[in-house]
Amino acid sequence: MNSGGYFVKIISIREKDMIAIIDYKMGNLRSVAKAMEKVGAEVLVTAKAKDLKRARAIILPGVGAFGQGMKHLKESGIIPALLEEVKSGKPLLGICLGLQLLFTESEEHGRYKGLDIIKGEVKRFPQNIKVPHMGWNNVKSKVKSQKSKIDILKGIPDSAYFYFVHSYYVVPEDKSIIVATTEYGIEFASVIQKDNIWGVQFHPEKSQELGLRILRNFVKISGVW
Repeated sequence: MNSGGYFVKIISIREKDMIAIIDYKMGNLRSVAKAMEKVGAEVLVTAKAKDLKRARAIILPGVGAFGQGMKHLKESGIIPALLEEVKSGKPLLGICLGLQLLFTESEEHGRYKGLDIIKGEVKRFPQNIKVPHMGWNNVKSKVKSQKSKIDILKGIPDSAYFYFVHSYYVVPEDKSIIVATTEYGIEFASVIQKDNIWGVQFHPEKSQELGLRILRNFVKISGVW
């Protein structure tokens, strides 16, 4: 299969079990798809609304600038279907830029409106901090008693290390949705969860075994297994 230059092997996709990875030409589609396949998920890299409707869950990945990301999403025409599926309760995972795009707006290179699925903004690290924040850093859980069915950090040791590459971070209006934080000059939200929506600022697909466990947890949350 060729999707925007990315080749992903798909074997016997059962509609009820397929997880859709949104293709909006912003970065790490192949690595996310391969990581999902490694944990046993059946995935489809797509920019088609009909695929989101038949998927069990949705992943919004991403690398790059917020404004460009929103531009490509709008051009793809997939936003109405994405909003409809999220509103229906379908599980959604945002990764890195994909997490940031879920928010109301960003100050990256100006002011840009996001998907506004989660109220809040995306802010730049303070000027005295070297950016991008790149490399391994630890993730500290803020929630001590989550139900296992919504716990994307299940089986992850507290203060475990994951791989980050970003210059901006999310600031939710509702602080209760912050599941875990990371420190880089300041403490920022690195994992969020609101209803059927999860988001991670790091790259699980680049974070070795613990990153795969995050993705495996999302597959379980989605009800595929």
